[in-house]
Amino acid sequence: MSTLIDHLRGKLTHVCRCWAVTRSDGQVFGFTDHDRPLTFEGITFKADTGMTARALEQVTGLAVDNTEAVGALSDAAVTEADIVAGRFDGAEIRAWKVHWRDVAARELQFCGTIGELKRSDGAFHAELRGLSEALNQPVGQIFQQSCQALLGDARCAVDLTAPGYQTDVAVEKVDEQRMFTFSELPGFDDRWFERGRLVVKNGDAEGLVGVIKNDRFKDGVRVIELWEQLRAHIQPGDVVTLEAGCDKRKETCRLKFANLANFRGFPHIPGEDWLVGYPTATGRNDGGSRYQ
Repeated sequence: MSTLIDHLRGKLTHVCRCWAVTRSDGQVFGFTDHDRPLTFEGITFKADTGMTARALEQVTGLAVDNTEAVGALSDAAVTEADIVAGRFDGAEIRAWKVHWRDVAARELQFCGTIGELKRSDGAFHAELRGLSEALNQPVGQIFQQSCQALLGDARCAVDLTAPGYQTDVAVEKVDEQRMFTFSELPGFDDRWFERGRLVVKNGDAEGLVGVIKNDRFKDGVRVIELWEQLRAHIQPGDVVTLEAGCDKRKETCRLKFANLANFRGFPHIPGEDWLVGYPTATGRNDGGSRYQ
């Protein structure tokens, strides 16, 4: 079987580009700038999407590879509604150069994620970011009083599927895709879901997630408010999952989740008032622990 390099050494070449887009919800989309569909790796790369791409810039070292994909908004591929809803944000991108007469002769040229995604004049423009982009992100541990773990992650180890930490409920009233009102949610204290998540289970906004800003229960009515409105339409009857929230305090970890052994904060770090403190004539000034 010939390789792509062997083919490119010839006088006449038959090559095209193919892209595979894998969203965070697991859906995979294939595109090609060839004039007919191609199939490999279990993906069908469609030729009717108007997809094109700029030249790929690749350099040595840790500089970020970059390129841009451009395509027409199409109900058969990338819809404007999906872009507005954020379903393609951070999606994984793979790009190949392919011998379209023998797709086994191909080369993976780019692997990364979608960065900035714009819409204009019935088309989308997607900035593609290489794998080295992650190396530009600051990492490290911060010593602070509050917990550094995310609720439910490997370091936290709380099982959010356990009884009492989440519930499925049908939406009764929604305002601006941000305020959700329920007649009753028995068994959950006031502010129980504050700082938690709202996950949409069905409808036009299925799969979208919002972070809960406020959870108030009064006179038999519960109002859940998100920090930002969801970018797809939700209507009464759609089912959402409400997950318990954590304010990252030691007391919350112990009393609400019984998980103090996995608390990832440093609650005994002195505050800023201690930094400007000075010795006094009375009291203990031996430099010992402030906590007994």
